[in-house]
Amino acid sequence: MTDDRWLKPTAACQGTEPLTDEQIASWREAGWTFVRGIFENALIERLRQAAAERFPLPDTEAAEATADFGSDLVFPSTLEGLNELTLHPRLLASVAALLGMEITDIRLSQSDLWPKYGRREKSAGALDNMDQRIHVDYPNHTLAHPTEWHRPEAVEMIVYLSHLDECGGPTAVVPRAGEGDPAYRWPIVDSPGIGALDYVNDRERAEAYFARERPELADWRAGLYARERYAAFEPGDVLFYRHDTWHRGTPMKPGALRLVQNLTFRRADCEWISTLHTGWAWKAYRRDKYLERLISRASLEQRAVLGFPQPGNAYWTEATIAAVEARHGVFGMDVTPYRTALTRET
Repeated sequence: MTDDRWLKPTAACQGTEPLTDEQIASWREAGWTFVRGIFENALIERLRQAAAERFPLPDTEAAEATADFGSDLVFPSTLEGLNELTLHPRLLASVAALLGMEITDIRLSQSDLWPKYGRREKSAGALDNMDQRIHVDYPNHTLAHPTEWHRPEAVEMIVYLSHLDECGGPTAVVPRAGEGDPAYRWPIVDSPGIGALDYVNDRERAEAYFARERPELADWRAGLYARERYAAFEPGDVLFYRHDTWHRGTPMKPGALRLVQNLTFRRADCEWISTLHTGWAWKAYRRDKYLERLISRASLEQRAVLGFPQPGNAYWTEATIAAVEARHGVFGMDVTPYRTALTRET
């Protein structure tokens, strides 16, 4: 593969505004930006080690049987580092910058940790993820269709926890080449699983399906593969992309394990974009009270992205402030900002 097919991460800025103008422009115009240095190395290493202990080892029967993405490691979680990464202030600031809004106006809709194994043989037929078909992600995120390109609704991302040299499997992306790019013609519906098209994940089977059912699209889809570029990742790198960016997973090295954390944040007003997991509050009632502790210790912005009412919201009255304090005060929640905002309004 030639060097110009590889996407190399660019460095994040220090401080509270991590993304450069160039990185923001790349995401808004080309559909991706690839960034190194959002997170501190110690956090990534803690999460890497904790995650590796929770999944089967490569080259085992259990690993060979894992032919699709997903796991039960979803936010909120007791897994070391997962919650911290999900609500990291620099990550939230990056998402807000890409969408051009305040952190309090974005909402978390996905955060899960996925293993992918380098297997010797495909084992799941049309659903196998070893060599994915090129696709867009929006069908299982939104009940509608993404809005026009210039007004994006959500930010997707892959946080890599493994080394490309060790595991292979780079994510392939088709950068958008400006207005009128034929790869991004409207509407974006020429992908398996959209409309009346069958869901087929395996690349070979998907393109054979298109050749049979929609032969007029076969050459067009071949052009998408020809334009692929590949993320040359290291632990901690973040590939930011969109629900309407063409991309796919590529084959890994046999016997390897790749770990990533996948996240999505949406605009708060885009209610048609679904939360992929069980609601965050479902993790209450655990004996260790980790969700209640998380909420109580979180910043106002971190609470906001989970849907917790901000100071000044109509939810807050003297009665509800006292009630929330009764529930969370024992874990250290300071309700002063909510009470202060209410006092100013009255």
